[in-house]
Amino acid sequence: MSKKLWGGRFSKKMDPLVEEFTRSIQYDYKLGLYDVLGSIAHVKVLKKAGYLTVAEAARLSKGLKDIYDNMAAGKFKFNAREEDIHTNIQNELQKKAGDLALKLHTARSRNDQVVFAAKSYCKVSIARVKHEIELLNISLKKLSNKYNKVIVPGFTHLQHAQPVYLKDYLSSYREMLKRDYKRMDCALKNIKITMGAGALAGTPVPAGKYGINATTNSLDAVSDRDFVIEIISALAVIAMHLSRLAEDLIIWSTKEFDFVEIDEAFCTGSSLMPQKKNPDVLELIRGYAGRLYGNLISVLTMMKGLPLTYNRDMQLDKEPLFNSFEIVSGELKVLAGLLTRLRFNKEKIAEHLKDESLYATDLVYYLVDEGIAFKNAHTIVGKLVKHSLVRGVLIKDMTENELKVFSGKFIKKEVVKLLNPKVSVESKKSIKR
Repeated sequence: MSKKLWGGRFSKKMDPLVEEFTRSIQYDYKLGLYDVLGSIAHVKVLKKAGYLTVAEAARLSKGLKDIYDNMAAGKFKFNAREEDIHTNIQNELQKKAGDLALKLHTARSRNDQVVFAAKSYCKVSIARVKHEIELLNISLKKLSNKYNKVIVPGFTHLQHAQPVYLKDYLSSYREMLKRDYKRMDCALKNIKITMGAGALAGTPVPAGKYGINATTNSLDAVSDRDFVIEIISALAVIAMHLSRLAEDLIIWSTKEFDFVEIDEAFCTGSSLMPQKKNPDVLELIRGYAGRLYGNLISVLTMMKGLPLTYNRDMQLDKEPLFNSFEIVSGELKVLAGLLTRLRFNKEKIAEHLKDESLYATDLVYYLVDEGIAFKNAHTIVGKLVKHSLVRGVLIKDMTENELKVFSGKFIKKEVVKLLNPKVSVESKKSIKR
């Protein structure tokens, strides 16, 4: 069994089953770099407070710097038998600095230590996700510009509704991502990294000796996991938005729609059916949204009944946090790449735009402009559309007399003009472009 940061009060060795059950280094090793940075900062605090001499502080700092450099270079060998990453680093430091390393834990607790490392990890990870959101937004903008004149059927209830510009359709996802960026930025600003909470009651070191923010409430500092919940919540919303975009592209790539062609580099095939080209990337993005929701619920549920202050349950916030960051980061990157190679099938889209029901609302407004109340105009056009469907005759092919059966205000040449996607989209004046 590995050397622990505690144990003086115990006369028995930990049962191997308990050792294995409580171990967290298999995932909290990801906090390694941040824990070392916290330790380097703590050395400075101890030197200021008089717990370390200048020479002792220099020796510990050098040992910690060596550990950091090895970690950053991928050369540090994490010990899978250690209790956690904090213990692993402490024991490695003792190999370099001898018993002097035992002074490092003065005025310190893992309760405070883990929060410092987790918050530092979150700050770096949020910055990365914000950048990846920006890159995906750039891909969406480029795609919008490339097809800026293309008009597509808009849908409600997955039924043809009204024509819309494809650039507006894509821009709607850009708006979602802008809100996602703001949520991540807000979560970043809410993270206040502190030191000096100790286990829960503070430490003998005066607050002014801490080089960064000294805690204003030590109990809250070690027991707060709001920042984890807030971040996972924001990431879950991002995952939901990406899932919706993925679903649209999955539907549009089917033979029934055939609006888009997904590049082969972002598809897979079938082990049985040689003709298949499957949008697996998009399907996984859609599926991972459930994982993100689960991560959020797991941390919320874990925290809901915990008394102050620290409880070992809180160890279980790390995997959902790491997993959520990793999934969303991967999705943002792969989706940005997929969009750069996406091709829209203008011919197939044009076929869908021949559906005259797409222009029914335009016909209603035509009658409204002729002085007919909206509700009455709505009823008239509804009957006209049903007549077209039942009789199998297009509205544009009806005679003016046939049209006037439904309303004397109908003039065929004016009606035909309205059965046009460009006329339809350009008639909408409320959209600020």
